[in-house]
Amino acid sequence: MVRLVALIISIVLQIIAASIALRFMKLTKYRLSWILLSLSFAFMAVRKIIQLFEYFNRTPSDRWLMIDEWIGVLISFMIIAGVILIRELFYSLKRADIDRLKSEKRVISAIINTEENERKRFAKDLHDGLGPIISTVKMSLSALGDRIKEPTDAVILNNTNHLVNEAINTLKDISNNLSPHVLSNFGLSSALSAFIAKINQTKAIEIDFKSNMENQRLESEKEVVMYRAACELINNSIRHSGASRIEIELNKHEKFITLQFSDNGRGFDTEMLGNEDTKGMGLSNIETRVKSVDGVFILESTPGKGTSALIKILE
Repeated sequence: MVRLVALIISIVLQIIAASIALRFMKLTKYRLSWILLSLSFAFMAVRKIIQLFEYFNRTPSDRWLMIDEWIGVLISFMIIAGVILIRELFYSLKRADIDRLKSEKRVISAIINTEENERKRFAKDLHDGLGPIISTVKMSLSALGDRIKEPTDAVILNNTNHLVNEAINTLKDISNNLSPHVLSNFGLSSALSAFIAKINQTKAIEIDFKSNMENQRLESEKEVVMYRAACELINNSIRHSGASRIEIELNKHEKFITLQFSDNGRGFDTEMLGNEDTKGMGLSNIETRVKSVDGVFILESTPGKGTSALIKILE
């Protein structure tokens, strides 16, 4: 009786397995490997049915025993052939995954390039469009200087001149932040050095920058990615960490370019970054940009012990 129950359960389970496997054949595009494995499940059920028939027959004939054995041989052959051939299915899935990653990188690269082109266009429009207008206003104010006699009017004119100068400087800063000409003309190290020098002038935070790449250039896209990432890390430290000092090292090691960043701020729990709601667009953008150039972005932080980051890309 126990054997009968076991045979019935085996038949039911193998029929279910065979039906599920046969349904998946369309997803595998009717590959021979999956067809063989699916049929092997079906023949396993057939074999169990023969064994059930023999159980009820009580006296199994040599003919049924031989059929049962040869079905076993056929099942073994189909399983071996299916396992050998299924490698091609796994290779196909791996190629599809590689193609998907390449497609994602192309899309991200196109987005980054479009963004940088728009930044350059907007910076040029500001510089060439609004810049001359403000400069003309400044010239007109200078022409009024000799005609003003009243002290009160002179004070107003001086204040206005000061505001116009502030507007010109602000316009230059905005234009340069959108598309730093130093980056395109002199490279990553010079652009970061200029950006950090401006921040150090404010005395809001001390940034120590070291590099062995003063006169070396990278591909334009990689320079932009490294520059934007470094600027984002600096801005995050200034806005959120409460740090008083930042250390940045940009170095070339054989075929690799590394940017090491660390601050002495309050730090945070990096496990919170697993939650998309708390990850923040800044760090997510850095990670996405770095991956688009086949780079690695590693962030480490501990509450009360500051934050450090490493960006590593091929030259």
